[in-house]
Amino acid sequence: MTTLARTPVTGLDLTGFTEQEPGVWTDPAGLVLSVHFFPLVPDLPAPLHEVEPLRHGTARDVAASGGGLIEAAVESVDGVPALRQLVKMPLRSRQGQAFLGSWTLPKDRCSTVVKVQAAEGAPTGLREALVMQEVGPAAYFRPHPYGGGDRFGGLPYHVADLEQWDPRFPDHPLTLVRAALHRLGPTLTLHEQFKSLPPFTGPTPPPTGPAVAPPPHPGPAATPPRRRGWFRREDVP
Repeated sequence: MTTLARTPVTGLDLTGFTEQEPGVWTDPAGLVLSVHFFPLVPDLPAPLHEVEPLRHGTARDVAASGGGLIEAAVESVDGVPALRQLVKMPLRSRQGQAFLGSWTLPKDRCSTVVKVQAAEGAPTGLREALVMQEVGPAAYFRPHPYGGGDRFGGLPYHVADLEQWDPRFPDHPLTLVRAALHRLGPTLTLHEQFKSLPPFTGPTPPPTGPAVAPPPHPGPAATPPRRRGWFRREDVP
């Protein structure tokens, strides 16, 4: 097998998708599928075996970007531990939300991400309004399940995003993204060299000890390392 878009991904069920450019596909329902490889230490807040700190830190980081983490789970993809997550972000150019889902496969010094996303069209907020009408305002909003009592900010957590409502809204972008994640995960295969890399053991701790004075004639400033974050505001229309 050949890799997809110069990533460690060697196989992926692309049924229904049309390639738009290397590593990016779309389908008639408006889904955008992309594969990525980041040659950087993953910026996940905790290793995958520490599920609760991982969920808490991810929810906090997504909220700090203005969005909301809908769900996160650690599962196996082609024998490799992976983080499956669903995120909602406000659209920048118009009213509504975008929904982004991913399989993130972190290793010690790199990661592979398969991402799928879709945005609301007109009318927006219909799913939320109908679910609130059915369950009532008091039962609609809930504390974030990964918050541990903390308040994150960002987009609020509510029951309309739960998977139990997807059959009622089969064409909603959240339904489509979640279904695509479930379908794509079992079809994803990886290069053996990537699979054999050391596992991700957690974020790199900040340096400790006394500050070191700069040399008297420093050279050009070094470029700071770029963060791997799989969701970025420029991805949201």
